[in-house]
Amino acid sequence: MSDSHTGLRSRRVVTTRAGGVSAPPYDSFNLAAHVGDDPAAVAANRRRLASAIGLPEERLVWMEQIHSRNVTVVDGPVVGEVPATDALVTRATDLALVALSADCVSILLSDDEAGVVAAVHAGRVGARIGILPRVLDAMRELGARPERIGALLGPAASGARYEVPAAMRDDVEAHLPGSATRTERGTPGLDLRAGLRRQLAENGVTSVVEDPRCTIEDPTLFSHRRSSPTGRFASVIWLENITAGGEKEDTA
Repeated sequence: MSDSHTGLRSRRVVTTRAGGVSAPPYDSFNLAAHVGDDPAAVAANRRRLASAIGLPEERLVWMEQIHSRNVTVVDGPVVGEVPATDALVTRATDLALVALSADCVSILLSDDEAGVVAAVHAGRVGARIGILPRVLDAMRELGARPERIGALLGPAASGARYEVPAAMRDDVEAHLPGSATRTERGTPGLDLRAGLRRQLAENGVTSVVEDPRCTIEDPTLFSHRRSSPTGRFASVIWLENITAGGEKEDTA
């Protein structure tokens, strides 16, 4: 019996293209089952991810991402993929929530004190129609508070490279203020991470970290705009129990 105090902490991982078994053009650590890759290779890559983060394979929760504003609260393992959703929220420990992307913005959110985490897939459509505020609402319903939430915006298409028609830029800006920009070529562009940062701040979330990598520029990441078909990398978040000394608690 131990008198040490325990608590919760969130863990986050963002993968790259390296370290998997998929053949070109999905080389090599593709984690998406919907892009045309060999299903056996995807399954092997998912097993590798589970092993790398130290969780059983069944403790990873995947989404059938559809560019929606659907949010799903999960409390345990899910067989297959959670259908028709673009955000997962949980209070369960050792349950890894996975968002896949290849230019879209992945958002990992956590309130460690409340023990609530979320993984979000926010592409142009989802960000425009407001998936992020819905996720924050779901987290609040489980006890999270905006001022305690930490956010990570993952690698994504940067404003310097994400070219869109002017009408599309203006439409997204009207719904997600702060996202309109001009690319390095002087053409209309979108910086979804800038718009999402502003939206987080407007909802009381001020602890925000951004992975600055541009998927279009960085060959170590998958990019649908740079090369299609292609794979998807993962942004993963989970809660673990820790002791007062910072060590992971053995709950077996």
